Amino acid sequence: MARIFKTKLSQRRWQNFKGNRRAYWSLWIFGILFVLCLCAELVANDKPLVVKFQGQIHSPLLTVYPETYFGGDFQTEAVYSEIETQCLIKTGGLEICYDDPEGVIADADDGVVEGRTIQQGWIIWPPVPYSFNTINYDVDKAPSTPDASHWLGTDDQTRDVLARVIYGFRISTVFGLVVVVISSVIGIISGAAMGYFGGWVDLLLQRFVEIWDSMPLLYVIIILSALFTMTLPILMVLVILFSWMGLVGVVRAEFLRARNFEYVRAARAMGVSDVKIMFRHLLPNAMVATLTFLPFQITGAIGTLTTLDFLGYGLPPSYPSLGELALQAKNNLQTPHLAFTAFFTMAIMLSLMVFIFEGVRDAFDPRKTFK
Repeated sequence: MARIFKTKLSQRRWQNFKGNRRAYWSLWIFGILFVLCLCAELVANDKPLVVKFQGQIHSPLLTVYPETYFGGDFQTEAVYSEIETQCLIKTGGLEICYDDPEGVIADADDGVVEGRTIQQGWIIWPPVPYSFNTINYDVDKAPSTPDASHWLGTDDQTRDVLARVIYGFRISTVFGLVVVVISSVIGIISGAAMGYFGGWVDLLLQRFVEIWDSMPLLYVIIILSALFTMTLPILMVLVILFSWMGLVGVVRAEFLRARNFEYVRAARAMGVSDVKIMFRHLLPNAMVATLTFLPFQITGAIGTLTTLDFLGYGLPPSYPSLGELALQAKNNLQTPHLAFTAFFTMAIMLSLMVFIFEGVRDAFDPRKTFK
């Protein structure tokens, strides 16, 4: 793998990509955002990152601790957002935390409570102390406008919008990338076979593509959603089944044009296998035309997921979804922060991905060089 990136061709392509400043900086910005969203549990969570209790370090993200472990009364998992639980952690499990937790916490900062020296504990929270499904019962009105506690406000169930955007960004990006990669592989292989072999192979596959492409994706998903609950893997498979035809025509045309070139005939006369000719000699010539469509493929995949969630036929409501956020914005016009958040999140995400794939297209184009 390292040898591939050290070749002159790979270095020239990387220099071409870097020469497209818009694509280069978009890659950096999107990469930072994507890494942060991949680590969403470390950025937005209603569980602390690290807890020190009775001199020991604990990680609630990795281990489930019941409330009784900290000196509470319940066997269920501790709710760290409750002030009583925080008081128990900071005082080493003193039972008086249930009487006046705020006063006990204030005394605990001095290291002495009711004349006793305590084992002081502490809590380190993520930057956003809410998960995508955390309901804040202290909010009086839902949805609420942005404030110091909720930087982008809350939705109609008092869930933090910023946390849902972070998790929704991850789901949308992973969904779009997986769908585009798998559907592109299927479409390229199908188009290559149709263009290279021609004849009956081309005729039969064209008729199949025409019939399959005429099936409406939305109606199929509506029917299937009535039969079973949609999940992210199931929705991925359904979208892939109906999106792989986008590259078939482009790849087929390129292979039809190049299959009778002199170097292809020479390779065939030398006994080179059809698979090597197709994917080692012909496919690189079709890459520029193929990569031209990738920005439309990625935006189409993410747009499909957002549309299905907006219409209520996509992921379940428990999933953090940008489409569900847009639906809440439509239903709560009196709080425009939901609409602005959904719009700018989608616009920034799709713009960055389009700029990146435009740079990838230019990098593979031998006619373009940047200084």
